[in-house]
Amino acid sequence: MNPGQPRGNLGEVGSVSELARMTWEEVRDVEGRGALAILPVGAVEAHGPHLPLDTDVIIARAMAEEGAARLKSAGLHVLVLPPVSYTPAPFAADFPGTISLRPETLRRMIEDIRDATVSRAVTPLVLSNAHLDPAHVGVLRGLAANDPRIVFPDVTRRRWAERLTDEFRSGACHAGRYETSIVLSAAPDSVRQDLMAELEPVPHSLSEAIQEGKRTFLEVGGTNAYFGYPAEASAEEGRRTIEILGEILEEAVMDALGPDHRSDTGRNE
Repeated sequence: MNPGQPRGNLGEVGSVSELARMTWEEVRDVEGRGALAILPVGAVEAHGPHLPLDTDVIIARAMAEEGAARLKSAGLHVLVLPPVSYTPAPFAADFPGTISLRPETLRRMIEDIRDATVSRAVTPLVLSNAHLDPAHVGVLRGLAANDPRIVFPDVTRRRWAERLTDEFRSGACHAGRYETSIVLSAAPDSVRQDLMAELEPVPHSLSEAIQEGKRTFLEVGGTNAYFGYPAEASAEEGRRTIEILGEILEEAVMDALGPDHRSDTGRNE
């Protein structure tokens, strides 16, 4: 797969730019050097009594920023796009604050974002995703499977999941130790740490429940919209996890671009 030709190469000085804070002329200049785009993708949904509704957006942005820094070191020019925050979230739909879209709405939105970037030679469009509801992940998988210009490092796949934490791999990880640790590192002021410390474990595996045909957090036993071990979370674990997520994003992009761009930075093969 070779979705595009960013002209940065190893040994050159790459760059990372946040699209929303740029002028159109600055974007034009970056595009002229050859660039790729990273689109953080999250959700607005319940994440226990201790994490904000935009937890998945926070995590997706942290992954995008860490991956972008690594790609810059590889000599590539990266545009980090404003995040997609609204998406299908039916598992959490019973809880106030959750905003769940139809899958078709998400698909069309990302297709439009792809067309607006790829049409100007910003390729590939990399999806930095932190929302794992099957209705959402299914859309992203379908987009990536049918368009070589879209790169989607799906952390639910074994290749990537085996590098993440034990709680993540167990499937009991919504607003648990895994996600809470990342938010403690990336946005500590948004964590209600007094509540976090009092939360009892909810060790029900969402991945197993999905295989059994369950469709909501309540059906799985998550009456407070969290699963896992949030009281055990730490900023230190979150920082390590963000580094791994950045490595995953970098490796997925390098694999997509091919051997001319591949770097040894952060690889674990």
